[in-house]
Amino acid sequence: MDIGTAQDLWKIDSVWLNTAQYGIPPRPAHEALSDAVATWRHGAGLPGPWGEAAESARRSFAALVGAAPEDIAQGATTSQLMGTLAASVPDGARVLVPEGEFTSAVFPWMAQADRGVRVQAVPLAELAGAVDGDTWLVVFSLVQSAGGELAPADAIVAAARRHGARVAVDATQAVGWLPVDATRYDALICSCYKWLMAPRGLAYGYLSPALRPLLRPGSAGPAAARDPLGSFYASEMTLADGAARFDISPNWFAGVTAARSMAVLLDIGVPRIRDHNVGLANRFRAALGLAPGDSAITSVEAHNAGERLRAADVVAAERAGRVRVSFHVYSTEEDADRAAEALI
Repeated sequence: MDIGTAQDLWKIDSVWLNTAQYGIPPRPAHEALSDAVATWRHGAGLPGPWGEAAESARRSFAALVGAAPEDIAQGATTSQLMGTLAASVPDGARVLVPEGEFTSAVFPWMAQADRGVRVQAVPLAELAGAVDGDTWLVVFSLVQSAGGELAPADAIVAAARRHGARVAVDATQAVGWLPVDATRYDALICSCYKWLMAPRGLAYGYLSPALRPLLRPGSAGPAAARDPLGSFYASEMTLADGAARFDISPNWFAGVTAARSMAVLLDIGVPRIRDHNVGLANRFRAALGLAPGDSAITSVEAHNAGERLRAADVVAAERAGRVRVSFHVYSTEEDADRAAEALI
């Protein structure tokens, strides 16, 4: 499916340049959600199909990040899945994070301070150089939330491997527009309500086979069992063989939506989406006299920028003292031009 054809799947009543806050679902996803809510409202069916949709979403997420479905865990939020990792970090471990990192990728590790876990923040550009033999884990976002900068992932991973450190990434602002290979990392975690265009309350995490034996399934319930439907009242714990042993019960409605939204993304193709999104971001930047970038997210500093964009019916966000705009499949050249004209 090409971008022009795909854009017919959306009907948006504003200039929505705020996918970095939440994404807008395509028509098939919205229809699937509406049908599920109607079934719930009228007691017209059992939740089996909703669970099947969540499993379909897991498979689609795996395809988007180049991983096997059995290596994908199902959670609710980035911080919840990060918390599973953090609870398993050894006492006294050193964890490296970038300065200004989104707190969902930082607080779970800081919450382990009573066990002597040390969290050190350094500038993103210096993260690779800060890795040493005392580093147990490096955590960073592939795409920074505040301004859209792409992390120097190659250098960070190479440094971590040289020193025997592990790498966990927050891919919430990346998966859906940026080609990603999760298997490069020990863990990759992504919430689905932004670029994957689902409701809040669903997240997926790639947990490598080498990392999983180090983790404790502290949130295990029936969803984490080898036989979920047969484990509602179990007195013995037999967990799933793969990453599903770290599952929590699915958010049915988010799963129903995510399955359809991710199917659209896969049909278009992530490289095509990246070119479209980055092209629009650079069109916006060029109109403001700025050099091109490599991200679907960009931020600028302009007097009363937020107020001026709102007056032009452009929806964006204000982060770290700057206005942040973000472009996705449904964004157009006219959207980029309208936003730029409001700020010139």
